[in-house]
Amino acid sequence: MAHRMQRQQVFSRGQPFSCLAYVHEAALRMPYGGRETARHQLEHLVERSEQPSTEVRAVPTYVDGFPGAGHALLYAHGAVPQLDTVQLDSAHGPEFTGAEAQLTKYRAHLGWMEDAALSASASRDLIRRVAREL
Repeated sequence: MAHRMQRQQVFSRGQPFSCLAYVHEAALRMPYGGRETARHQLEHLVERSEQPSTEVRAVPTYVDGFPGAGHALLYAHGAVPQLDTVQLDSAHGPEFTGAEAQLTKYRAHLGWMEDAALSASASRDLIRRVAREL
């Protein structure tokens, strides 16, 4: 828990980094920790998504397929694309890759998510609706 709290500090420092997150609607509807906890988490997600450095985009359940479904993906990029890194969470810990073939694959996944996801505003509306339904 302490690690997760410290990790949140990157959003409140002088120059917070930009973050774009895609989340599937099914994940929004899973009440981990119980309904009250899930509601608070969704409300926090909406608050965070209203900050200029953070964009949250939801992929609705009516969209067919979801590349990379079932695991968390972090795509870290910068000014030099050859230094991009992908982190995948798995049962045995994080896996990192920077191989060009893998980066190409995950860039395609991100492109699919960009096309399939709701706008940031529509995503906030969906998240609020899901929170009210809990």
